[in-house]
Amino acid sequence: MFRQLSARFGGPLAVAILTLLGIWLIVMVTLPQLQMIDYSLRPNLLPAQVGGPEDRLTIANYATLFNNDIHRAIFFKTLWSSVLVTVLTLIVSYPLAWYLAKVATPRQAALCILLLIIPFWINEILRTYSWFIILAFRGPLNEVLLMLGLIDRPIRFLSGDAGVMVGMVYAYILFMVFPVYNAIESLDDNQVRAARDLGAGTVRTHRRIVIPHAKPGIATGCIMTFMLAAGSYAVPALLGSPGSRWFTQIIYNWFFEGGNWNQGAAYAFLLLVLCIGFMSLVMKIFKVGLGDIAK
Repeated sequence: MFRQLSARFGGPLAVAILTLLGIWLIVMVTLPQLQMIDYSLRPNLLPAQVGGPEDRLTIANYATLFNNDIHRAIFFKTLWSSVLVTVLTLIVSYPLAWYLAKVATPRQAALCILLLIIPFWINEILRTYSWFIILAFRGPLNEVLLMLGLIDRPIRFLSGDAGVMVGMVYAYILFMVFPVYNAIESLDDNQVRAARDLGAGTVRTHRRIVIPHAKPGIATGCIMTFMLAAGSYAVPALLGSPGSRWFTQIIYNWFFEGGNWNQGAAYAFLLLVLCIGFMSLVMKIFKVGLGDIAK
């Protein structure tokens, strides 16, 4: 990395960039994570007890998750739901990325990208609340379905996980579309033409040519979408029902309602380990490395 930066910007500027990057990683990433781990390994004590005989390292905060059936169920439900959100987002994003990269004219692609980006100029909570209005029991979606005669009575879209899924796919679609779009755009059109000339259909062309070429972009999009979904708080809080709680809501409750930062830190670290494990799994499945994803 240093040689590449040095060749592009010169030695002194390359050193300055790497130094600032190192400081940022240490101050903003490494130290907070180490402090969180330290919090998670200590009991929740009164200020007067800190540093006393009861202030010792323990894994009791981690054991709480496995001893609490409700929290454990929510943890695994968050895992499965985040994977489902990732799959749904990929299903929606892949055709769109293909259209933008290989089908649309430059003018059409620019207009489509603009239409995708403009809603994200609005705060995420406002965008999520707009879906709350759309999916409400007497909201516009139910009114349209009733008017078209497709349903006999309003549907409670927000009574389960359906609203959360829709809101998350919408909230994180850009993080899937753009990596896949960038990967597909670099594909040589001659490879697609050759596959079609040899008799390959659309599905086979994508399966044998496009998807293998776009693996780094797909892996990047899946990793980013999963981590954002697993760590989301606003979407499940606004669009979820009491029976569709997210693990992040449990963490929030430990920190800000229960006042138990040690227990909250343990739960947050377990969520971090889950995200790292998913990232490693995706990289293994798609057979890509960090260098491929960084491209």
